[in-house]
Parts: sequence; structure tokens; C-alpha cells
Amino acid sequence: MSSTTTALPQTSTTTWNIDPAHSAAEFKVKHMMIANVKGQFSKVSGALFLDEADLADSRVEATIEAASIHTRDEQRDAHLKSADFFDVEKFPTLHFKSKGISIVKDGELSVEGDLTIHGVTRKVRFAVEGRLRLRRIPGATPELRSLRSQRSTERTSA
Repeated sequence: MSSTTTALPQTSTTTWNIDPAHSAAEFKVKHMMIANVKGQFSKVSGALFLDEADLADSRVEATIEAASIHTRDEQRDAHLKSADFFDVEKFPTLHFKSKGISIVKDGELSVEGDLTIHGVTRKVRFAVEGRLRLRRIPGATPELRSLRSQRSTERTSA
């Protein structure tokens, strides 16, 4: 009696934690149809679970502290933190959990997932520009260069 053994392919998933000291979630919104207001959330945590064999099997999870919003205008920031917008007392965090990552073309990724803001979860797609360069130096963290995202989703009433 003979038996054969089939080797299963080895998958290598590496977890990269988002470094809160060197990360921010940046945004740009149209204000009164004339100007763009740029801002950021300075307190971001989470991780990238990178499948080195197949990027499509990778995922990203992130949590953002809503009260860390900064738009360079204290009055506007206070208003955004109020119950009129983020209601940071009742909803202190925003959450993102990816459902799929795909390569659109060289230097451009599409990341789809669920974004929860103000207790409401919506499916979103982020266009991510730039190359993912991971340094393989012991003790070093990955470097994600030229990362720019835009929320592109249909508006629906909650």
C-alpha cells in the first residue's frame, strides 16, 4: 500500500500595525461649492494584514478617534465634533474594515469595505495611489508612500 502526500501552498500573511505617531487619516470636502476644506484625524490605529502571495487576500482594519479632527479652524472643528456632525460624545470612533483589495493598474489600488461613521455603516471604495513599499529591515515598520484616498460611494439617506 502506498500513499502520496500533496504539499499545500504556504501562505505568508504579515501583520503591519498602523503607527499612530506617524499616521493620519486625511480628507478633503467641498465647502459651499466653491472651496475645498482639507483636514485630518490625527489619532488612527489599526493594522494591514498583508498576504504576500496574493494582495487580494489582504485586508485593512482601522479605527479613528472622531475627536482628533483638525481642519485648522477651531470653531469649525468644534462644530464637526458636535451632535450636528460626528457627535463625538455619543460616537467616539469611526471604523473601517476592508472587504477587498485589488490592483487597478501599476501604482493604483482599489480598497473596498465597510465604513462606520456616526453609528451608520456604508460600503465604500477608496482609490489608493502609490506603491506599497515594505521595508524588510528587522525592527523597521512598513512604509506606505503617496497614499491618497477618496470616498466614492452612493449617497443614501440613513
